[in-house]
Amino acid sequence: MAGFRFHTIGTEGRSDFRDRGSKFFGYAYPVDTPEDCKLRLQALKKEHPKASHFCFAWRIGPDGEQHRVSDDGEPSGSAGKPIEGQILSNGLTNAMVVVVRYFGGSLLGVPGLINAYKTAAAEALVQCSVVEKNMEVMVPVRFDYTVMNEVMMVIREFQIRVHQQDQGLFCSYTLAIPLEHKAAAIFKLQQIRGLEYLSS
Repeated sequence: MAGFRFHTIGTEGRSDFRDRGSKFFGYAYPVDTPEDCKLRLQALKKEHPKASHFCFAWRIGPDGEQHRVSDDGEPSGSAGKPIEGQILSNGLTNAMVVVVRYFGGSLLGVPGLINAYKTAAAEALVQCSVVEKNMEVMVPVRFDYTVMNEVMMVIREFQIRVHQQDQGLFCSYTLAIPLEHKAAAIFKLQQIRGLEYLSS
């Protein structure tokens, strides 16, 4: 990952793999935060209330410094790691793959499970477009409406993406600042009267 850019998936992907009665539905998602991953998993559990396993892997950050795998009750190393392996082999980050299993009555054994989860993950990722993006740092800020124009000027100047926003009594934004502009953008934000720079 040279410079300030990385590869991720630009669209969602799905797959359907079957082996000896068991069904493995793969889902690939672009994600930006661990919270995004949690919400994706919760949504799938509502969509598949009778599934037996929800195994997944996700990697977030320029070098995948935030990452997690889950076998969700399958034998250790038979599900989460094979799924993560497909994310890694495609050179991706800011990506999550979940494989939802419906047990078909026949035990597949560890080699069979590794093959099933690997295949479902690979086929879901094949459905996705791969895009190159700026590395970003998430910066939560809070400010009063009276300085909205100043904040928007900084957003435009540094090509900042608004990842989340909550406009209540105050404006609360999570800004996705391109890593190459981090220092300059944060300096400009800190000059805005009343803006609270919550963390980096």
